[in-house]
Amino acid sequence: MAETEGKVIAQNKKARHDYFIEETFEAGMVLQGTEIKSIRAGRMNLKDSFARVKNGEVYLHNAHISEYEQGNRYNHDPVRARKLLLHKKQINQLIGQTQQKGYSIVPLKVYIKNGFAKILIGLAKGKKNFDKRETLRQKDAKREVERALKDRLKG
Repeated sequence: MAETEGKVIAQNKKARHDYFIEETFEAGMVLQGTEIKSIRAGRMNLKDSFARVKNGEVYLHNAHISEYEQGNRYNHDPVRARKLLLHKKQINQLIGQTQQKGYSIVPLKVYIKNGFAKILIGLAKGKKNFDKRETLRQKDAKREVERALKDRLKG
């Protein structure tokens, strides 16, 4: 649904391994001054982060934004919950989907678009272990086919 533009700051590579991403949404983030400076410096980590709907608003939890070196006493808490900016219609859609068993909201990547930090979140359904193995098998098979085609073109 949403295409990323601009510089990608952080990616959650494990999300596509652990979840089936059914739909994606682009959201803005409510940030403090030192947070956006750290993000622009590329000092953000999405590992183990998740989003949750609370009181009709979406919040990002466990996303780590390192403290800004020149921030002195105005620095932020690195793992505080951050509000995500979405349209009401999108929030209602997320509420409806996450109430179903097995669905959650997972951040996929953070990037700068038109000077603003944006986050791509995905509506995700958890994979079972056999699904993960099947995905790895498909990836290996695709790699083998590409390698064989590459060798055939050379030879």
